[in-house]
Amino acid sequence: MPQGRVHSCESFGSADGPGVRYLIFLQGCAMRCAYCHNPDTWDTNAGELRGADELLDEAERYRSYWGEDGGITVSGGEPLLQIDFLVELFQKARERGINTCIDTALAPFTHDQPFLGEFEELMGLTDLLLCDIKHIDPTEHRHLTGHDNANILNGLRYLSKIGKPVWIRHVLVPGITDNDDYLRRTAAFIHTLSNVERIDVLPYHSLGVFKWDELGLTYTLRDVKPPTAERVNNAREILDQRVETVAP
Repeated sequence: MPQGRVHSCESFGSADGPGVRYLIFLQGCAMRCAYCHNPDTWDTNAGELRGADELLDEAERYRSYWGEDGGITVSGGEPLLQIDFLVELFQKARERGINTCIDTALAPFTHDQPFLGEFEELMGLTDLLLCDIKHIDPTEHRHLTGHDNANILNGLRYLSKIGKPVWIRHVLVPGITDNDDYLRRTAAFIHTLSNVERIDVLPYHSLGVFKWDELGLTYTLRDVKPPTAERVNNAREILDQRVETVAP
């Protein structure tokens, strides 16, 4: 049975899916987002090897707090880099009647095999995905993350095609994503999707800078301030115009 490389776990997540969630942060990520608050999750060889049953046994200690909507959310890092383990974990979660959610940037998505077959199997076991749109512009996306966004957008189109429920997350960064043209382009893309239940605008913050310093990494956004409440509300208004016509 596959084991997962786990960075850490949190018992009471309230902003990572519906209800109260048990959060499992997997190790490893190929993207290098300039505002990442968990750069300590990047290394694919770090973390602690743990089995699915062990993690679920631990999660179920807090089940009485989940209510009807809660469950487990697997985040990272990028959890899809450990897709074999995710399938194992979610199969066992399904057997226990546990709601499953993945927090992903979809960077590993491809229509190529064997990934697509494994992803199809995983989607059959997944109740919800929280998907980041880092930047709608491909050039700016590469500047921001070190990664192209074509396959990420293709991943979102695929999820729409199969009708898998998605919550979109978009980090609002002054001078980078806080731009009305980019926001309208993001809204236009989301408008093409039929499965988006919710859109969250996440104000940029620099709370993870100390981790960059501890790892000896250069944090290039050190002088960027969080967006104002007015700009956050503006972004929500632009993006939420789409939700009113598409979300169930």
